[in-house]
Amino acid sequence: MKFLTAIPKLAGLIMVSLIFLSACEGIGGNDLSYGDGQEPQSPDQLLASTPEYLIGPLDQLQVFVWRAPELSTDVVVRPDGRISTPLVEDMLAAGKTPSALARDLEVVLADFVRTPEVTVIVSQFSSTFDQQVRVLGEAQRPVALPYQAGMTVLDVMVAVGGLTEFAAGNKAVLIRGRGSNRNSYRLKLDDLMRKADVRANVPVAPGDVILIPESIF
Repeated sequence: MKFLTAIPKLAGLIMVSLIFLSACEGIGGNDLSYGDGQEPQSPDQLLASTPEYLIGPLDQLQVFVWRAPELSTDVVVRPDGRISTPLVEDMLAAGKTPSALARDLEVVLADFVRTPEVTVIVSQFSSTFDQQVRVLGEAQRPVALPYQAGMTVLDVMVAVGGLTEFAAGNKAVLIRGRGSNRNSYRLKLDDLMRKADVRANVPVAPGDVILIPESIF
């Protein structure tokens, strides 16, 4: 009797898994790493096309002005996306790369300091959704991670604790972009995490979503 009672539950679980896998198949089948009869793209090629990190509200920044320690400071980007530092009362930071913000600060400080040299470092990331990498499905800890320059799929999987024992890692899908610009790519996470195949490790970009389905069997 217990076996008969469990049949509907098992059937429901299989149906949910089939729907999830079907959705992943329908998203697309481009191979971001390598595939049968395809020449793999190198990580260097993908990394070259990966956008730089853009500063977001509530990010914590270290502003270092060379030879002017009195102008160097730690600052948090306000919810309106702006910062205030010594001699710079109000400057937009959100949406800029750290190097672009540094150049803008140099322009303002040039009125007070001879040939200022500024370095901006993001010491703590509290990025907006379009600067995060989100992991859904059969990861040990599905989360949204702040994107960092140079981040790869391996970095993401380490951060989420790897795959669950029920994950169909080689059927995972990475979704990149929005609307008509959205593309999807097949990931081979089983090869990467369980076989240590570094060919399956590729760069991620801000806003990427990684879907990891459950294996039917």
